[in-house]
Amino acid sequence: MAKAKKRIQNWADFYDHTDILEELVEEPIHFSLDPDLQKGILSGARVKKLKNITIKMDPIQIQMIRKLAVTKSMPYQTLIRHWLSEKIKNEIRVS
Repeated sequence: MAKAKKRIQNWADFYDHTDILEELVEEPIHFSLDPDLQKGILSGARVKKLKNITIKMDPIQIQMIRKLAVTKSMPYQTLIRHWLSEKIKNEIRVS
C-alpha cells in the first residue's frame, strides 16, 4: 500500500514540476481518412453503437490514463477505445 501512495506522490511531483506545454508542437498536422470512412462520416450514414462493459483496473493506471488523455485533449474513455482499436488492428495484421 505504501508503494502505491509513493508512486502517486511521485507522479504528482512530476506533473507539479513539468511544463507539458513545452511538448506542444506548432506544426501543421497532415492525416487522411480512408475514402469510404470519410464519405460515411460526412454523410452521417455511419452510426457507431457503443456497448458498456465493466473492467477492473489498477486505480493508478486509471489515473495515468486520465492524465495522458488530458495531454491529448480527449476524454480518457475515448483514448482507451483508441488504444484497443489500434491493438486489435495490429493483432489482425500479424495473424
